[in-house]
Amino acid sequence: MQAAALQGVTAVAEHQQYLTFKLGDETFAMPILMIKEILEYPELTNVPMMAACVRGVLNLRGRVVPVVDLAVRFGRPASQPTRRTCVVILEVQSDEEQLDVGIIVDGVNQVIDIPQSEIEPPPSFGAKLRTDFIRGMGKVNGSFVVILDSSTVLSIHEIAALGMVPESALPS
Repeated sequence: MQAAALQGVTAVAEHQQYLTFKLGDETFAMPILMIKEILEYPELTNVPMMAACVRGVLNLRGRVVPVVDLAVRFGRPASQPTRRTCVVILEVQSDEEQLDVGIIVDGVNQVIDIPQSEIEPPPSFGAKLRTDFIRGMGKVNGSFVVILDSSTVLSIHEIAALGMVPESALPS
C-alpha cells in the first residue's frame, strides 16, 4: 500500500503545470507555481534611469512592483498594448529574498500539464533568444512551447546592470 502511495507522489512530480502565453506569434510557458496573479494591462509609472526592458512600476496593494517588457528583454521591439495584453505577476528569487516582478505578455493562453518526459533541453543554436533564457522545450500537441528560465530572464542583477542603476535604487 505504501509503495502505491509513493508511486502516486512520483507521478505527480513528473508532471508540472505551466501557464502558457503569447509574445508576438510565439508561445512561451512558465511554471504555474511562480505565478501570483494576472492583471489587465494597468497604468504604469515610469521610473527614470531604468533598463529599457523595465516599462515602469505598478502599485499592487501598496507594494511597488517593477514591470518588464519581455519583448524588449528578448531584444525585440517594445510591446504595443492591445485589449488582450496582460501583466503576469511572478514571484522570483533574488539572493535571499522573494520579489514580485510583472511581465508584459500579448495574451495569456491556458494552464497545461507537461510531463517531464516531454521536455527537451534547450537548443544549443538557432533559437531566437538567448539559450540561457530557455529552461526547455515542451512538446505539446505536436508542437513546441518554449519554457522560460525565469531566474535568468528576470535576473534583477542583470536587469539593473542593463540600466546602470545601482541595485539599491531597485524597488523592493
